[in-house]
Amino acid sequence: MMENEVKEPKVGLTEGIIVLLFMLLIMGFSVIKLGISPQIPILLVILLLIAWAKVRRFSWNSVNQGIIDGISTGIIPMFIFILIGALISSWIAAGVIPSLMVYGFHLISAEWFLPSVFLVCTIVGTAIGSAFTVVSTIGIAFLGMGLTMGINPAMIAGAVISGAIFGDKTSPLSDSTNLASAVVGADLFSHIRNLMWSTIPAFFTSLIVFFLIGRTNAHLNTASIDKTINVLNQHFSISLWAFLPIVLMFLCAWRKIPAIPTLFINITVAVGMIFVQAPTTKVQEIVNILTNGFVSHSGNKNVDNLLTRGGITSMMATIALIISALALGGLLMKFGVIDAVMGPLSRKLQSDGSMILAVVLSGIGVNIFVGEQYLSVILPGNAFKSTFDKAKLAPVALSRALEDGGTVINYLIPWGVAGVFAANTLQVPTIDYLPFAIFSLSSPIFSIISGFTGIGLKHLKTHENV
Repeated sequence: MMENEVKEPKVGLTEGIIVLLFMLLIMGFSVIKLGISPQIPILLVILLLIAWAKVRRFSWNSVNQGIIDGISTGIIPMFIFILIGALISSWIAAGVIPSLMVYGFHLISAEWFLPSVFLVCTIVGTAIGSAFTVVSTIGIAFLGMGLTMGINPAMIAGAVISGAIFGDKTSPLSDSTNLASAVVGADLFSHIRNLMWSTIPAFFTSLIVFFLIGRTNAHLNTASIDKTINVLNQHFSISLWAFLPIVLMFLCAWRKIPAIPTLFINITVAVGMIFVQAPTTKVQEIVNILTNGFVSHSGNKNVDNLLTRGGITSMMATIALIISALALGGLLMKFGVIDAVMGPLSRKLQSDGSMILAVVLSGIGVNIFVGEQYLSVILPGNAFKSTFDKAKLAPVALSRALEDGGTVINYLIPWGVAGVFAANTLQVPTIDYLPFAIFSLSSPIFSIISGFTGIGLKHLKTHENV
């Protein structure tokens, strides 16, 4: 086997660039032009990559080992995704997420409408871990309220999207946050804690800007909010006790308890709360909720759209994407394509700051050329992982840069998946709300500042203290 490995062909810089550009062309055309989800394009790229590898006389052992090496790094994160699906549905059934929504709505202020919208969207986004869901539910409600007050719709959209992305980025329930930590092999909660070095400054920057531009003397019509609150109170158990799992989540993170036991603890507590609130609930009903997700039957379309979600099965599409993407990354590493392309660049990256800058710009570049937020994390993540290891930078340093240059930027790209979704949902063109998506604009800036100043930049020797 060692002899076969020695005889494996070498990939040059030009050939490596051609392979990567061909991949980006296929995936970009599939996602942007055809509008299809990235799973099948990734599988097609893997097929063509293997065909190219056989033409170049790579062995089947290299093909198999590349797939195994790539996927093996994601085994634990994929199991975490399964638990997150169960956690989301159990939190909804136990009234955790509905309670967060109710208390969040009370923060809405007519005089300070934009900062209120931003804050509520951060709370709900953190609770449910989905920016798309926040934008398509309460985001639409806030847009309607703001329009009746004569507020610029682009400003409203910017506040909604900024808050939704903050929640998505910092929530342990977020698929993009889990993906970023999975790609680099970082612990989920260590990744989230390290995100704060760029996320908190971006949060306060956004809040200050919205305070400066968002004061109004208009009267707020709270009818739609009151209606939603009434629906939630009628169909869910709303109380301060619902914050118990949230407190447990933060306690576990503070005690540095790993993600898997933390999620198991929270699922168990949430299931216990369900039985306390409704002692007649059957075990079969709980199993169905954990497996297939919670289904809301409140009769209110917006509430039902927001709270019909979760379950183990809801994570299968994301897990399929992760398996395919990690397999692709493993093959690219095994065939030496990544090393061939990144080698010359990495030799020129002499400082920590230049490496962070390169990752952020790479994520932005993938967003611009491909328009897919997952790939903006996966491709640069696989490309720079070995470079960061050689520089003794901790995995959380790379995962934070991936989020700051990848997932948050996709909402600013008019042809990006998230940008198209937000523009179509809120009926506000991406280019119009872009100047007001303050959180997305400022996150990469603070990430780059952290890289060059060293503030909050974690190295391998201090990784255990993250």
